[in-house]
Amino acid sequence: MVRLVKLTLKEEHVQDFIEHFDTVKEKINAFPGCKGMKLLRDKQNPKVVFTYSEWNADSDLENYRKSELFGEIWPTVKQWFDQKVEASSTSVYFDGFLIK
Repeated sequence: MVRLVKLTLKEEHVQDFIEHFDTVKEKINAFPGCKGMKLLRDKQNPKVVFTYSEWNADSDLENYRKSELFGEIWPTVKQWFDQKVEASSTSVYFDGFLIK
């Protein structure tokens, strides 16, 4: 399962978000059931970042969202959002990276 999350940040908090992300990224990446994650930044609008994470199962993502780790991260970062977060849980239909 792939989770895509679009975060639009207040301009004055973009660097705060990046710095905070750097303190938690390895913990999130190592969370049980997480296959890996990326932080992507929009090239046209640096206030927009995306998290891309892969999970073994939907239940693994839910365990993360209910975890103490998430409970520590979310209240800090959500105050920096300029717009409502957009999130989608997806399944992979085609993965061309696997055949390259």
